[in-house]
Amino acid sequence: MIIRNIEARDFDDIIEMSKVCFKNMEPWQLDQLRSHIEIFPEGQFCVEYDGEIIGSCSSLIINFDEYDDQHTWDEITDKGYITNHDSEGYNLYGIEVMVHPSFRRMKIGRRLYEARKDLARELNLKSIIIGGRIPNYSKHASELTPRQYVEEVTMHNLYDPVLTFQVVNGFTLKRVNSNYLDDDKASMRYATLMEWNNIDYRPTIPKRKFKTSFPVRITTIQYEMKKISSFEDFAVQCEYYTDVAAGFNSDFAIFPEIFTLQLLSFLPEKSPSRAIRRLTEFTEDYIELFTTLAVRYNINIVGGSHFVEEEGKIFNIAYLFRRDGTIEKQYKIHVTPNERLFWGISGGDEVKVFDTDCGKIAIQVCYDIEFPELARIAVDKGANIIFTPFCTDDRQGYLRVRYCSQARAIENQVYTVISGTVGNLPDVENMDIQYAQSGIFSPSDFTFPRDGIVGECNPNIETVVVGDVDLEILRRHRRSGSVNQLRDRRHDVYHISYKQP
Repeated sequence: MIIRNIEARDFDDIIEMSKVCFKNMEPWQLDQLRSHIEIFPEGQFCVEYDGEIIGSCSSLIINFDEYDDQHTWDEITDKGYITNHDSEGYNLYGIEVMVHPSFRRMKIGRRLYEARKDLARELNLKSIIIGGRIPNYSKHASELTPRQYVEEVTMHNLYDPVLTFQVVNGFTLKRVNSNYLDDDKASMRYATLMEWNNIDYRPTIPKRKFKTSFPVRITTIQYEMKKISSFEDFAVQCEYYTDVAAGFNSDFAIFPEIFTLQLLSFLPEKSPSRAIRRLTEFTEDYIELFTTLAVRYNINIVGGSHFVEEEGKIFNIAYLFRRDGTIEKQYKIHVTPNERLFWGISGGDEVKVFDTDCGKIAIQVCYDIEFPELARIAVDKGANIIFTPFCTDDRQGYLRVRYCSQARAIENQVYTVISGTVGNLPDVENMDIQYAQSGIFSPSDFTFPRDGIVGECNPNIETVVVGDVDLEILRRHRRSGSVNQLRDRRHDVYHISYKQP
């Protein structure tokens, strides 16, 4: 018998088991299970016996203080998709445990509960909370109220297969909820709110402090592409703008897409494909430069993007240089026809979300912001800000990036930032005119700037714009905005399925 995390190959077995365990109730849907392992894979467990799945449980992390005690199952799980999972939360919330009827009385349920407890200890969570069914209540509803029934079960005068099990496993009763699960007729739609407290919880290491505001200052750099004579000239320009951003006490500085092509202005190579391979030779110098700048100026830098050769292929990679000296990278996923034709660029295949000292962020390079699925996946993974370095040669191309960036901010209740190049490089093939108006955008609601624009540069000049975004306001907006695009999604009609690379 093996207890392990659920994998995609287990989905069909789990769905069939849910039909057997919860008769006359809605079984798990394939899209829901996919969402679970995309968002919080370590919180999903199953029991395997001789290659057969005989038990499973699902959970997510929340800050329970942010929810009404009289919540429903749909509210606490985002209709079973757990897209409200909060990795910085304090409470593990168990949303389902089931054991195949043919394998009951083998302590399989206890093993699943112990796996949850081990996870809560490992993640230093304050408690485990569950909304438990009371399936035998329908047999006693004519003579007992839900409260009276629960009291009789907890005093061991009556037996309930779920509640009795939870009491034996150390959970204490907090309250009784009505209308918890619409299709739970056996429980008359009632559920017990139960809690297990982690006595190993270490409150001296708080993961999150509630604030009246959580400001993050961003400097987006509208970088001029002009002829230079050496890598040192390039480094001087980059340090200048990093210094400017740090002088404003910014948390992030963002440079444009492929602005390192400026290095080709002093290399005598006219063939675009051969020039790009020569450009990749500067990768180590580029990484060393921005790693040093991020640490020296105490600022997180989205280092635009740079062409990098890996295993014989050229990728357009955006780097995140944290102020603690660590580095992350996001491969551009969608390659434009121009990149493919002139430079032979290959696309990446993973949507990443990065932890920073200012929350979770994502980077979507230029063309990628024009594909709404990527932003939705990033936000479901926890991103609060999406940075988009871009490089466009005309107003039409620029407007595609801008309009899509603003649309992503509204659709996903997230901040978006764009940074583009201006100027020109006459000596570099396939780098023609440049057009940009860099900016910082917000969702569109009363708590944000009137036009959803935190700040924007004047078009087509070398400059910067500095703006403050507030992650606490964003968090509140996601719970109580005039509209709520994230919570109001119709998962019963559509769902984005992210294929893990």
